[in-house]
Amino acid sequence: MAQLHYGPARVPSRESPEEAVELLRERGFTACEIDFEGKFWMDYPWAERFGELARDADIVLSVHAPIAGFMGHAERGKKLNMAVGMLDHSAGIAKAAGAELVVFHPGFLLGRERAAAIDSVVEQLGELRERLDHKDRAVPFGVEIMGRVRELGTAEDVFAISERCGWVRPVLDFAHLHAVTDGGFTETPAFAEILAGADRVLAPDAAFHIHFSDIAFANRNETKHLPYGEGTLRAAPLGEALARFERPATVITESPDLQSDQAIRDELYAAVGTR
Repeated sequence: MAQLHYGPARVPSRESPEEAVELLRERGFTACEIDFEGKFWMDYPWAERFGELARDADIVLSVHAPIAGFMGHAERGKKLNMAVGMLDHSAGIAKAAGAELVVFHPGFLLGRERAAAIDSVVEQLGELRERLDHKDRAVPFGVEIMGRVRELGTAEDVFAISERCGWVRPVLDFAHLHAVTDGGFTETPAFAEILAGADRVLAPDAAFHIHFSDIAFANRNETKHLPYGEGTLRAAPLGEALARFERPATVITESPDLQSDQAIRDELYAAVGTR
């Protein structure tokens, strides 16, 4: 495969960009997702400096938008306006930092048929894109596969949204996929099938963007991220599947501890056969 970058779903220090990048380097990471799920905590000068230092260290960045920043609202009004503002600001930070993409969640069915919900997501993303174009911050976005079996955000939903919006990429969350399939991701072919679906809708120069951790689940829904080895999801089959594709990949670990992050990294690189 082409180059693999790997790193955490959180910036390891909020004290300074210098300290954050130094910690990433010390821990052997080559990627980092800027964590805005709860709130925005990074200003533009911080983002610009962080991006500059990360590029010098060959660390690729992405941004995870706030959880409430989803598209596909059934009603127009305050919640949609708030979500648009969150995604707009996330894009601004992503551009300042030179991040590869902004990760966001696809939203909910909200009592609608799946096709109607997807139509709504695509329509609102189109409006968002026009807004971002006017502000010169039209960065790529990534829509994440979710861990709720009866809600919007299946792999098929994400591929459909990505295909209809050329600037939106699928974000492959294999912990979520493992949960909604009741532990179905234990062998390489399962991973390869999802990667092939993403490969079909991605632009030739775009990297796979992947979230990974061990996961607990019940009734085919995620419950919590686990320390690596406590569940049944393993990195080696993912690495073996990635090795089948001539496409770069960024893998973001969402594990709850550093030991798990490093164990996944080592297993993943060993399976891919490159570092």
